[in-house]
Amino acid sequence: MNKAPTDPSPRTDDPLVPLAEIVDHLDAMVAYWDADRRCAFANAAYRDWFGKTPEQILGHTLQDLLGPLYALNLPYIDAAYRGEKQVFEREIPLPGGGVRSSLATYTPRKVDGRVVGIFVHVADVGPLKRAQEELRIAREQAEKQAAHDPLTGLPNRLLLQETIARAIAVARRTHERVALFSIDIDHFKTVNDDHGHAAGDRLLVELAVRLRRSLRGSDTVFRVGGDEFVALLPDIGSGAQAQALAKRILQAARVPIETCGGIVNPSVSIGIALLPTQGGTAEALLLAADRALYEAKHLGRNTLVVST
Repeated sequence: MNKAPTDPSPRTDDPLVPLAEIVDHLDAMVAYWDADRRCAFANAAYRDWFGKTPEQILGHTLQDLLGPLYALNLPYIDAAYRGEKQVFEREIPLPGGGVRSSLATYTPRKVDGRVVGIFVHVADVGPLKRAQEELRIAREQAEKQAAHDPLTGLPNRLLLQETIARAIAVARRTHERVALFSIDIDHFKTVNDDHGHAAGDRLLVELAVRLRRSLRGSDTVFRVGGDEFVALLPDIGSGAQAQALAKRILQAARVPIETCGGIVNPSVSIGIALLPTQGGTAEALLLAADRALYEAKHLGRNTLVVST
Protein backbone atom coordinates (compact mmCIF):
# COMPACT_ATOMS: atom_id res chain seq x y z
CA MET A 1 0.00 0.00 0.00
CA ASN A 2 1.46 3.31 -1.07
CA LYS A 3 1.72 5.98 1.59
CA ALA A 4 0.95 9.60 0.93
CA PRO A 5 4.11 11.72 0.76
CA THR A 6 4.97 13.41 3.99
CA ASP A 7 4.73 17.20 3.96
CA PRO A 8 8.06 18.43 5.43
CA SER A 9 6.82 21.99 6.10
CA PRO A 10 5.96 22.88 9.71
CA ARG A 11 2.33 23.16 10.64
CA THR A 12 0.39 24.95 13.33
CA ASP A 13 -3.04 24.45 14.72
CA ASP A 14 -3.51 28.21 14.87
CA PRO A 15 -3.89 29.57 11.30
CA LEU A 16 -3.80 33.16 12.61
CA VAL A 17 -0.12 32.90 13.54
CA PRO A 18 1.29 32.97 9.99
CA LEU A 19 -1.40 35.48 8.98
CA ALA A 20 -0.37 37.80 11.80
CA GLU A 21 3.25 37.50 10.73
CA ILE A 22 2.33 38.41 7.17
CA VAL A 23 0.33 41.44 8.31
CA ASP A 24 3.18 42.50 10.59
CA HIS A 25 5.49 42.64 7.57
CA LEU A 26 3.22 44.99 5.62
CA ASP A 27 4.54 48.51 5.19
CA ALA A 28 1.10 49.88 6.07
CA MET A 29 -0.95 50.17 9.23
CA VAL A 30 -3.59 47.46 9.61
CA ALA A 31 -5.90 47.30 12.64
CA TYR A 32 -9.35 46.27 13.81
CA TRP A 33 -11.46 48.35 16.17
CA ASP A 34 -14.45 46.75 17.86
CA ALA A 35 -17.95 48.13 18.44
CA ASP A 36 -16.73 50.08 21.46
CA ARG A 37 -14.02 51.68 19.28
CA ARG A 38 -11.33 49.78 21.15
CA CYS A 39 -8.37 48.20 19.39
CA ALA A 40 -8.62 44.43 19.04
CA PHE A 41 -5.66 44.10 16.67
CA ALA A 42 -2.86 46.33 15.39
CA ASN A 43 0.07 45.25 13.26
CA ALA A 44 3.72 46.21 13.74
CA ALA A 45 3.48 49.24 11.44
CA TYR A 46 0.70 50.66 13.61
CA ARG A 47 2.94 50.41 16.64
CA ASP A 48 6.00 51.77 14.82
CA TRP A 49 4.28 54.73 13.19
CA PHE A 50 2.76 55.90 16.47
CA GLY A 51 5.77 54.90 18.57
CA LYS A 52 3.58 52.77 20.87
CA THR A 53 3.98 49.38 22.47
CA PRO A 54 1.29 46.70 21.94
CA GLU A 55 0.08 47.33 25.49
CA GLN A 56 -0.37 51.02 24.67
CA ILE A 57 -2.63 50.22 21.71
CA LEU A 58 -4.55 46.98 22.32
CA GLY A 59 -7.69 47.57 24.32
CA HIS A 60 -7.37 51.32 24.02
CA THR A 61 -9.82 53.53 22.17
CA LEU A 62 -9.27 55.40 18.94
CA GLN A 63 -9.40 58.62 20.91
CA ASP A 64 -6.62 57.36 23.20
CA LEU A 65 -4.40 56.59 20.22
CA LEU A 66 -5.14 59.55 17.96
CA GLY A 67 -5.14 62.26 20.58
CA PRO A 68 -5.46 65.66 18.80
CA LEU A 69 -6.05 63.84 15.50
CA TYR A 70 -9.22 62.27 16.85
CA ALA A 71 -11.40 65.34 16.30
CA LEU A 72 -10.13 65.65 12.72
CA ASN A 73 -10.83 61.98 12.00
CA LEU A 74 -14.12 61.80 13.91
CA PRO A 75 -16.38 62.51 10.89
CA TYR A 76 -14.78 59.59 9.04
CA ILE A 77 -14.90 57.35 12.12
CA ASP A 78 -18.57 58.09 12.75
CA ALA A 79 -19.41 57.46 9.10
CA ALA A 80 -17.56 54.13 9.12
CA TYR A 81 -19.45 53.02 12.24
CA ARG A 82 -22.66 53.93 10.41
CA GLY A 83 -21.66 51.43 7.75
CA GLU A 84 -20.13 53.79 5.18
CA LYS A 85 -16.67 52.97 3.86
CA GLN A 86 -14.30 55.94 4.17
CA VAL A 87 -11.18 56.75 2.13
CA PHE A 88 -9.28 59.96 2.90
CA GLU A 89 -5.82 61.47 3.26
CA ARG A 90 -4.36 62.60 6.54
CA GLU A 91 -1.09 63.65 8.16
CA ILE A 92 0.24 61.51 11.00
CA PRO A 93 2.76 63.10 13.40
CA LEU A 94 5.97 61.07 13.71
CA PRO A 95 7.43 60.27 17.14
CA GLY A 96 10.70 61.98 16.22
CA GLY A 97 9.05 65.02 14.67
CA GLY A 98 7.63 65.76 11.24
CA VAL A 99 4.59 64.18 9.66
CA ARG A 100 3.82 61.22 7.45
CA SER A 101 1.40 61.69 4.56
CA SER A 102 -1.03 58.80 4.50
CA LEU A 103 -4.10 57.42 2.77
CA ALA A 104 -6.55 55.94 5.27
CA THR A 105 -9.34 53.46 4.54
CA TYR A 106 -12.01 52.65 7.14
CA THR A 107 -14.06 49.59 6.18
CA PRO A 108 -17.08 48.62 8.32
CA ARG A 109 -17.40 45.01 9.50
CA LYS A 110 -21.05 44.01 9.48
CA VAL A 111 -22.70 41.02 11.12
CA ASP A 112 -26.39 40.47 10.39
CA GLY A 113 -26.55 43.97 8.96
CA ARG A 114 -25.11 45.56 12.10
CA VAL A 115 -21.70 47.25 12.29
CA VAL A 116 -19.63 45.44 14.91
CA GLY A 117 -16.31 47.11 14.20
CA ILE A 118 -14.15 48.67 11.52
CA PHE A 119 -11.04 47.54 9.68
CA VAL A 120 -8.45 50.28 9.28
CA HIS A 121 -5.77 50.36 6.61
CA VAL A 122 -3.40 53.31 6.41
CA ALA A 123 -0.75 53.46 3.65
CA ASP A 124 2.23 55.80 3.54
CA VAL A 125 1.79 57.97 0.43
CA GLY A 126 4.67 60.30 1.28
CA PRO A 127 7.01 58.79 -1.37
CA LEU A 128 4.24 59.08 -3.96
CA LYS A 129 3.58 62.72 -3.04
CA ARG A 130 7.29 63.50 -3.19
CA ALA A 131 7.53 61.84 -6.60
CA GLN A 132 4.50 63.83 -7.78
CA GLU A 133 6.06 67.06 -6.52
CA GLU A 134 9.36 66.25 -8.21
CA LEU A 135 7.46 65.50 -11.42
CA ARG A 136 5.55 68.79 -11.14
CA ILE A 137 8.77 70.75 -10.64
CA ALA A 138 10.44 68.94 -13.53
CA ARG A 139 7.42 69.64 -15.76
CA GLU A 140 7.41 73.32 -14.82
CA GLN A 141 11.13 73.57 -15.47
CA ALA A 142 10.73 71.86 -18.85
CA GLU A 143 7.87 74.19 -19.78
CA LYS A 144 9.88 77.20 -18.68
CA GLN A 145 12.91 76.08 -20.67
CA ALA A 146 10.75 75.51 -23.74
CA ALA A 147 9.20 78.98 -23.46
CA HIS A 148 12.36 80.92 -22.59
CA ASP A 149 15.51 81.76 -24.49
CA PRO A 150 18.40 79.80 -22.93
CA LEU A 151 20.95 82.56 -23.65
CA THR A 152 19.17 85.63 -22.27
CA GLY A 153 16.52 84.02 -20.08
CA LEU A 154 13.84 86.11 -21.80
CA PRO A 155 10.52 84.57 -22.82
CA ASN A 156 10.61 83.47 -26.43
CA ARG A 157 8.19 83.43 -29.36
CA LEU A 158 6.11 80.63 -27.79
CA LEU A 159 4.73 83.04 -25.19
CA LEU A 160 4.56 86.10 -27.42
CA GLN A 161 1.15 85.76 -29.09
CA GLU A 162 -0.57 84.57 -25.90
CA THR A 163 0.87 87.40 -23.79
CA ILE A 164 -0.07 90.08 -26.34
CA ALA A 165 -3.59 88.65 -26.67
CA ARG A 166 -4.04 88.83 -22.86
CA ALA A 167 -2.85 92.43 -22.79
CA ILE A 168 -5.26 93.33 -25.58
CA ALA A 169 -8.18 91.66 -23.76
CA VAL A 170 -7.42 93.65 -20.60
CA ALA A 171 -7.04 96.88 -22.58
CA ARG A 172 -10.44 96.41 -24.18
CA ARG A 173 -12.08 96.10 -20.77
CA THR A 174 -10.21 99.01 -19.21
CA HIS A 175 -9.93 101.22 -22.33
CA GLU A 176 -6.15 101.39 -21.94
CA ARG A 177 -3.47 101.76 -24.60
CA VAL A 178 -0.95 99.04 -25.40
CA ALA A 179 2.40 99.66 -27.08
CA LEU A 180 4.46 97.06 -28.91
CA PHE A 181 8.14 97.61 -29.76
CA SER A 182 9.89 95.61 -32.47
CA ILE A 183 13.61 95.95 -31.70
CA ASP A 184 16.54 94.88 -33.84
CA ILE A 185 20.29 95.19 -33.22
CA ASP A 186 21.97 97.22 -35.94
CA HIS A 187 24.73 95.47 -37.93
CA PHE A 188 24.65 92.40 -35.66
CA LYS A 189 26.23 90.20 -38.34
CA THR A 190 29.19 92.56 -38.44
CA VAL A 191 29.70 92.11 -34.70
CA ASN A 192 29.83 88.34 -35.14
CA ASP A 193 32.13 88.61 -38.16
CA ASP A 194 34.55 91.15 -36.65
CA HIS A 195 34.58 90.08 -32.99
CA GLY A 196 33.41 86.46 -32.99
CA HIS A 197 30.21 84.71 -31.94
CA ALA A 198 31.15 84.88 -28.26
CA ALA A 199 31.08 88.67 -28.58
CA GLY A 200 27.71 88.44 -30.31
CA ASP A 201 26.33 86.37 -27.45
CA ARG A 202 27.75 88.85 -24.96
CA LEU A 203 25.99 91.66 -26.80
CA LEU A 204 22.66 89.79 -26.79
CA VAL A 205 22.84 89.09 -23.06
CA GLU A 206 23.82 92.66 -22.23
CA LEU A 207 21.13 94.15 -24.46
CA ALA A 208 18.49 91.94 -22.78
CA VAL A 209 19.56 93.40 -19.43
CA ARG A 210 19.46 96.97 -20.76
CA LEU A 211 16.03 96.50 -22.29
CA ARG A 212 14.55 95.31 -19.01
CA ARG A 213 16.21 98.14 -17.08
CA SER A 214 14.96 100.76 -19.53
CA LEU A 215 11.33 99.66 -19.31
CA ARG A 216 8.78 99.46 -16.51
CA GLY A 217 8.24 96.47 -14.23
CA SER A 218 4.90 95.78 -15.90
CA ASP A 219 6.49 95.52 -19.36
CA THR A 220 7.67 92.25 -20.93
CA VAL A 221 10.65 91.76 -23.21
CA PHE A 222 10.87 88.77 -25.56
CA ARG A 223 13.71 87.45 -27.67
CA VAL A 224 12.02 86.27 -30.86
CA GLY A 225 14.97 85.67 -33.18
CA GLY A 226 18.73 85.88 -33.52
CA ASP A 227 19.02 89.63 -32.84
CA GLU A 228 15.32 90.43 -32.70
CA PHE A 229 13.46 91.46 -29.58
CA VAL A 230 9.88 92.49 -28.86
CA ALA A 231 8.76 94.61 -25.90
CA LEU A 232 5.13 94.63 -24.77
CA LEU A 233 4.04 97.70 -22.81
CA PRO A 234 0.51 97.38 -21.39
CA ASP A 235 -1.39 100.33 -19.94
CA ILE A 236 0.77 102.89 -21.70
CA GLY A 237 -0.52 106.39 -21.07
CA SER A 238 0.07 107.84 -24.52
CA GLY A 239 2.08 107.57 -27.68
CA ALA A 240 4.42 110.19 -26.25
CA GLN A 241 5.13 108.01 -23.21
CA ALA A 242 5.85 105.05 -25.48
CA GLN A 243 8.32 107.14 -27.50
CA ALA A 244 10.00 108.37 -24.30
CA LEU A 245 10.60 104.78 -23.19
CA ALA A 246 11.85 103.84 -26.66
CA LYS A 247 14.35 106.74 -26.52
CA ARG A 248 15.61 105.38 -23.18
CA ILE A 249 16.26 102.08 -24.93
CA LEU A 250 18.11 103.79 -27.79
CA GLN A 251 20.31 105.64 -25.31
CA ALA A 252 21.01 102.57 -23.17
CA ALA A 253 21.83 100.45 -26.20
CA ARG A 254 24.51 102.89 -27.40
CA VAL A 255 26.76 102.38 -24.36
CA PRO A 256 29.91 100.50 -25.57
CA ILE A 257 30.33 96.88 -24.51
CA GLU A 258 33.69 95.28 -23.77
CA THR A 259 33.94 91.71 -25.05
CA CYS A 260 36.71 89.18 -25.45
CA GLY A 261 36.92 90.31 -29.10
CA GLY A 262 37.29 93.99 -28.29
CA ILE A 263 35.00 96.98 -27.78
CA VAL A 264 31.57 96.84 -29.46
CA ASN A 265 29.61 100.05 -30.06
CA PRO A 266 26.06 98.78 -30.48
CA SER A 267 22.84 100.47 -31.45
CA VAL A 268 19.28 99.36 -32.12
CA SER A 269 16.38 100.29 -34.33
CA ILE A 270 12.83 100.32 -32.95
CA GLY A 271 9.42 100.12 -34.59
CA ILE A 272 6.45 101.09 -32.43
CA ALA A 273 2.82 100.02 -32.83
CA LEU A 274 -0.02 101.25 -30.63
CA LEU A 275 -3.36 99.74 -29.70
CA PRO A 276 -6.01 100.67 -30.73
CA THR A 277 -4.46 102.68 -33.59
CA GLN A 278 -2.95 99.66 -35.39
CA GLY A 279 -5.78 97.16 -34.99
CA GLY A 280 -7.02 94.97 -32.20
CA THR A 281 -5.16 91.67 -32.64
CA ALA A 282 -1.70 90.42 -31.75
CA GLU A 283 -0.98 89.74 -35.41
CA ALA A 284 -1.96 93.28 -36.45
CA LEU A 285 0.22 94.87 -33.76
CA LEU A 286 3.23 92.72 -34.63
CA LEU A 287 2.86 93.47 -38.33
CA ALA A 288 2.56 97.22 -37.72
CA ALA A 289 5.60 97.22 -35.40
CA ASP A 290 7.66 95.26 -37.96
CA ARG A 291 6.73 97.71 -40.72
CA ALA A 292 7.82 100.61 -38.53
CA LEU A 293 11.08 98.78 -37.73
CA TYR A 294 11.89 98.33 -41.40
CA GLU A 295 11.27 102.05 -41.92
CA ALA A 296 13.60 102.90 -39.02
CA LYS A 297 16.34 100.80 -40.62
CA HIS A 298 15.69 102.44 -43.98
CA LEU A 299 16.18 105.84 -42.32
CA GLY A 300 19.68 104.87 -41.24
CA ARG A 301 19.15 102.78 -38.07
CA ASN A 302 19.77 103.85 -34.46
CA THR A 303 16.36 105.47 -34.40
CA LEU A 304 12.66 104.83 -33.78
CA VAL A 305 9.58 105.02 -35.96
CA VAL A 306 5.96 105.00 -34.83
CA SER A 307 3.60 103.11 -37.11
CA THR A 308 0.81 105.23 -38.56
